Amino acid sequence: MVAPDVEIGQDVAIGAHVVVQTGVKIGDRACLHPNVVIYPGVSIGAETVLHANCVIHERTQIGSHCVIHSGAAIGSEGFGFVPTTTGWEKMHQSGITVIEDGVEIGCNAAVDRPAVGETRVGRNSKIDNLVHIAHGCQVGEAVAMAAQVGMAGGVIIGNRVILAGQVGIANQAKIGDGAIASAKAGIHSNIPAGETVSGMPAISHKLFLKSAALFKRLPEMAKTIKQLQNQSDQK
Repeated sequence: MVAPDVEIGQDVAIGAHVVVQTGVKIGDRACLHPNVVIYPGVSIGAETVLHANCVIHERTQIGSHCVIHSGAAIGSEGFGFVPTTTGWEKMHQSGITVIEDGVEIGCNAAVDRPAVGETRVGRNSKIDNLVHIAHGCQVGEAVAMAAQVGMAGGVIIGNRVILAGQVGIANQAKIGDGAIASAKAGIHSNIPAGETVSGMPAISHKLFLKSAALFKRLPEMAKTIKQLQNQSDQK
């Protein structure tokens, strides 16, 4: 089902049960696999591939040579709720999501649009399955995120950053160019460019390794401290 005003480039492939709503622009040689749904006002660049069952929400801009894998939701509403005396009030999410050229987004990932402004994923960034990029986040170029990375709203990620599996990033945190976060790191504050961090809360990777080496000795150390306390009390 393709709306009559959709602009379709040359040599575009559209699979079975695809829905393309009004005001959409699709570039040359793009490929839409079965069951893809594209909301109004979306633009899709040349040679971009949308795999089966992904959903592109309203006004999203996707560049050229991108790959969106099955089940991904791009440009969906940000988690914008305001507490009131009568409960949670929903805030309208009227911003947009921008995916630059060469970006690949894995299965069942979500990139949310904000209430105002834009959520942006920079050129040639690679995003694994089950990643969540919240409203208003700014992801730089050539960033790599492994599975289950999650970031709160307003996070800023520099260029060439690597986030390993299950990294969590708190609201408004900034991560500098070339930084690396190891698996399950919990980032609650800004990370300087080039820094490697680990742990929860995230600390310097070298410090984390020293701390981890001591962790398994804590029972023995506690026993020694207790013995010393007993000896001190006897004196």
